[in-house]
Amino acid sequence: MLKFTKITLSALALITASLGAANAAVTVLGWPGGSEETALRAVAEAYNAQSGVADADKVELLFYSRDGFYDKLQADMAAGSSAFDINLLATYSIGRYASYMEPVDLGPDAAKVFGESVLKTMQFDGKQYGVPTDLSLHFMYYRKDLIDALLADPAAKTKYAEISEKYFGKPLEPKAPDSWTWDDWAATALYFAKSVNPESPVRYGTVLQMKNLLFNIMVWQSVARANGGDWMDASGNITIDSPAYRTALELYKKLYDAGASPKDSLSYEYAETNAAFGSGQVATALQWNAAAGELTDPAKSPAVAENVGIVAPPAGSAGRADHIHGLGLGINKNAKNKPGAAKFLQWLATEDAALLYARSGGSPALLPDVAAKIAKERPDLVTLGQYAGAYGYVMTGATSANAFPVYELQAKEFTGYWSGQETLDEALANTKAGMEKLLKP
Repeated sequence: MLKFTKITLSALALITASLGAANAAVTVLGWPGGSEETALRAVAEAYNAQSGVADADKVELLFYSRDGFYDKLQADMAAGSSAFDINLLATYSIGRYASYMEPVDLGPDAAKVFGESVLKTMQFDGKQYGVPTDLSLHFMYYRKDLIDALLADPAAKTKYAEISEKYFGKPLEPKAPDSWTWDDWAATALYFAKSVNPESPVRYGTVLQMKNLLFNIMVWQSVARANGGDWMDASGNITIDSPAYRTALELYKKLYDAGASPKDSLSYEYAETNAAFGSGQVATALQWNAAAGELTDPAKSPAVAENVGIVAPPAGSAGRADHIHGLGLGINKNAKNKPGAAKFLQWLATEDAALLYARSGGSPALLPDVAAKIAKERPDLVTLGQYAGAYGYVMTGATSANAFPVYELQAKEFTGYWSGQETLDEALANTKAGMEKLLKP
């Protein structure tokens, strides 16, 4: 039976010996929580159950808190830890960890499963450092029943126009979600907030991920990007204090202050967003694509599953934009069982393993002919590829060695603004100053 543990990284070194001597010869440090953990457990169980996998090559999984994950990982790897053989890596952090990792040969079939462009999300300086397990971007989830009722009700449209005029200085008409601008989405969120519209059939119009956590900034920043925002210009100047960023930051604060999102949203991330939307009391949610499997599953989200609609994030003055990055697994340079680790990763790169990972809730980016084999079960994976190609972006500078500290800085300052602890000018000034130090040539 596969064993897994949730543990702090600082404790890993204390149990390295016992892990090696006890259950598994290949230890895998994975991403904790959400569909990524669920899918990794499933494929690890399947791998261990194969008759051709020797006991010496079976895997054990380790999980710990998301908070400070990558800083803890870097510290452990830099210290030469052998507590795990395989570790998580991401497109935006490969350069940070490459010197602590071993390149891996995934075999000739990997390109037939993922395609060369997806394999490149796990490459650095021309070398393959991991198998791509998940492609991450964002969907706008919405309640089809609520939106359909709004669009069909003249009285509701009148109320919608009144609310939008109050909050945006202009009357807006409700639109189909695939035609939304960010103002349209915000007006819809306000209309479905009972604090704004007591006649709303649900309590909240949206659920915002506002916890001081860098991954929440990745969700939010598409509002800024859609309005032309970026971290840096072509000359390397920090461009964070811009109309695009001000508009995006103010939009979230307007919704939060109006009660369109739960008041404890300042502590929300992925799991809380799923729980709130799945409760049936929220009309929309900008959330990671990985949530699609849970939110559209009647067994997991019975209150909403049959009425969940999915579109790309709304448009801004510069069009639509959707943050994109890849997660994967690679080999620790100080791994105790590098051959066993390589075997597991090579198996993960096969079509059968990739399809099992997808069926278990993961979000691999698959070539069309492979994705077609699971399209009925996971239509979101087809959508994933479409949105990534049409709207995917990476902020300028967001693959640098200090990308994570930049995201952490933004999370701290922007959450401070949303919570009322500092002004918008202060938040942007502090962020700009910090980014100039972190991203200087």
